[in-house]
Amino acid sequence: MDSRFPLVAPSLLAANFLEIGKEVDMVNRSEADWLHLDVMDGQFVPNISFGLPVIAQVTQRAQKVCDVHLMIEHPEQYAEAFKKAGADILTVHAEACVHLHRNIQQIKSLGMKAGVALNPHTPVQILENVIADIDVVLVMSVNPGFGGQSFIPQTLPKLRQLKALIQQHGSQALIEVDGGITVANAASVVAAGADVLVAGNTVFSAPDPEAVIRQLKQSGN
Repeated sequence: MDSRFPLVAPSLLAANFLEIGKEVDMVNRSEADWLHLDVMDGQFVPNISFGLPVIAQVTQRAQKVCDVHLMIEHPEQYAEAFKKAGADILTVHAEACVHLHRNIQQIKSLGMKAGVALNPHTPVQILENVIADIDVVLVMSVNPGFGGQSFIPQTLPKLRQLKALIQQHGSQALIEVDGGITVANAASVVAAGADVLVAGNTVFSAPDPEAVIRQLKQSGN
């Protein structure tokens, strides 16, 4: 793996929302590479998080790549709005897209990198015919909707399968993993093929979040 990897993407869903500006500043100061922003609609997942007005303000303050993860139905209706709000990467769920290839092309035509997320039960083979067009594959290592869940062990062989699929098709897609990432399991996740680690509670609940981000960055060594 390239020495730049893994990339680390702290998830703002776990931040203190009363201090959101300070939390973004901490990520800016840290060795983090991306800032992960989870958008939930209460329909695709059983929770509601934050939306366009919050993201538009966060992206103005953030100095990192803004990685927006849409856990929503009909994401194509909002792609242009998230571009205007400052998203650099826009990830949609394969399970929410009837016309996934069209969704990917729409995101890229708007000037964003296109990500596709897979829930724990969704096989990687569903991406076989679009993997060459995807910039990021986000593998959910918990069931989406809530922070603080434990990592699903079956994710590790799934990552290896995805890595093989990417290599088979000559894709440049990065593998991102979201859910239950800790300092203790990060190295095994990276060894299985992950390029990007999303970490929420592990970072924002720590006494020294910047030190934890630094430790996660070193998990590929």
